Amino acid sequence: MSFASAGLLPFSAKHVVIINKLVTRATLIVHCTNKEEDKGVISLGPGDSFDFRFRVNLLKTTVYTCSFAWPGNTATFDIFRADRDDNPRSKVGVCSECIWSIYEPAPCRDRRDGGQPNCFQWAS
Repeated sequence: MSFASAGLLPFSAKHVVIINKLVTRATLIVHCTNKEEDKGVISLGPGDSFDFRFRVNLLKTTVYTCSFAWPGNTATFDIFRADRDDNPRSKVGVCSECIWSIYEPAPCRDRRDGGQPNCFQWAS
């Protein structure tokens, strides 16, 4: 494993993938932003995905927040947080390819080893 992929170097490259896994098979509207960048509003049909790439900033404070909307619901979630997703000491570990499956009850980060995904609470 390289130092960059282990989250030990600044500016580590990240690839976030968001997959619509709503059980109701509804269209998912996704809008992700950080302090410097707006990824635009994306409409994902059932099973569709959206992805973006970036590098973690020098201070390792990079956060991308996404709003999610589907019929009758809106929710927000930090889809990438350097303190959670680029920190070898976090309970979910470092991801260079951060794959998120979006379900109605929770956003879940898939695991590379195929184990149980790490699911989180919606922020709102």
